[in-house]
Amino acid sequence: MAQPIWQWSAVDTAAAIRTGKITAQEAVDAALSRMAETNDAVNAVTVDLGVDAQQAARQADDIVKSGVALGSLHGVPVTIKENVDQAGQATTNGVPAFADVLAETDSPVVANMRKAGAIIIGRTNTPEFSLRWFTDNPLRGLTKNPWRDDITPGGSSGGAASAVALGIGAIAHGNDLGGSLRYPAYACGLATIRPSFGRVPSFNPTAPEERPPSLQLMSVQGPIAREVRDVRLALGAMAQSDARDPWWVPAPLEGPALTSPIKVAVCKTPAGIACHSAVEQAIDQAAGHLSNAGYAVEMVDPPLVAEIAESWRTLLFTDTKIMSEDAMRKYGGSDINQVLDDYMAASNIRDVDGYIHALADRTRLLRAWSLFMEDYPLVLAPVSQVPAFPQLEDLKGAERVRQMLDEQSMLYAVNLLGLPAAAVPTGLYDGIPMGVQIIGPRLREDLCLDAAESVERGTGILTQQLWSKT
Repeated sequence: MAQPIWQWSAVDTAAAIRTGKITAQEAVDAALSRMAETNDAVNAVTVDLGVDAQQAARQADDIVKSGVALGSLHGVPVTIKENVDQAGQATTNGVPAFADVLAETDSPVVANMRKAGAIIIGRTNTPEFSLRWFTDNPLRGLTKNPWRDDITPGGSSGGAASAVALGIGAIAHGNDLGGSLRYPAYACGLATIRPSFGRVPSFNPTAPEERPPSLQLMSVQGPIAREVRDVRLALGAMAQSDARDPWWVPAPLEGPALTSPIKVAVCKTPAGIACHSAVEQAIDQAAGHLSNAGYAVEMVDPPLVAEIAESWRTLLFTDTKIMSEDAMRKYGGSDINQVLDDYMAASNIRDVDGYIHALADRTRLLRAWSLFMEDYPLVLAPVSQVPAFPQLEDLKGAERVRQMLDEQSMLYAVNLLGLPAAAVPTGLYDGIPMGVQIIGPRLREDLCLDAAESVERGTGILTQQLWSKT
């Protein structure tokens, strides 16, 4: 391969290590050199684990020489977001007061990546409490988008996306409560999958208590990568069983074939809100690629998106007020507290009676989509109804935050439904990456990724254009 190793896909890197074309040390050294060359400009990786990674790479090469069976990610350099437990590292979640909260054991997603042979080269940045679509905090500072400094890299997995876009690791770990995998992928020109609820086990041993109910139902762990095939590879590694998460579902990663042509509902006006012209163009481009690949593409709006988005806001911020607000007020800085005020002002916070009814009504909303997906197994929709926001746009006041929540309605509606959704780039607009999301039935990540690969074949690997600039 003529490309430098840091540009290789995870699939190709793992295959090259397995067959002896390169060593794990060469793969890790290439990623660490790329980190040294580019990270200062974007502040994506906040903890450099290069020394440990080089030792792990030497051990990985010894294992290759021993002839034993290798994991699917053996020797592949990866990054882990700073809001999950990694043994020996602080789970800061972007909060200065948590800088010394050291994990003694790995969270399930980290443990699974290690079992697959991945080598962790660094920890990536996240906003305070991982609760913004921007990546900035008083502990680690601001993460920039490698495409343009003046736009967000997304949040809360902005550090993860910025790093992998630049070639700092082949796969980045992230998580998604309100779009925190898909939005950074969208902003940085990457691919990802928001897995179904129950697909990837999740648990933080350092957590002082169990997560609020809405987080248990709506937050998931997943991979961000430059290519869809790497997302698929990483998902398989992350999705292995861990008894610490009783919600994990032992479902196959490949489901039964559907009758062809698979119908795709194309949505340009989620919650009745029109998309920016550049987003409409991205959807049209993706629809064209899917049609060329043999999908039956129709302009059909899925049901009840506005109600679903409102329910997400109601449940999440009622939970936050009851279980998380005290800690956020005590340990959070002025920015996150301002944003929290504005989120809550834009949400219908309920009393216990109202909360229970809202939680019960979630099933009605899921049922409507379940029935809709009998006819349309896939939904092509915007990740965001506008191009990536200018940096720190959510600090412009309550009215702007309310507008932003409307502009992201399709993004976080998926979280309430617990469905899988892949994000994939479609090209550039004014130097900013554009893309779409493809939503599928529960536990059918394979259908989402198949469709995303069809879009990718038409678009190409977008980060190759970024590398020509850096």
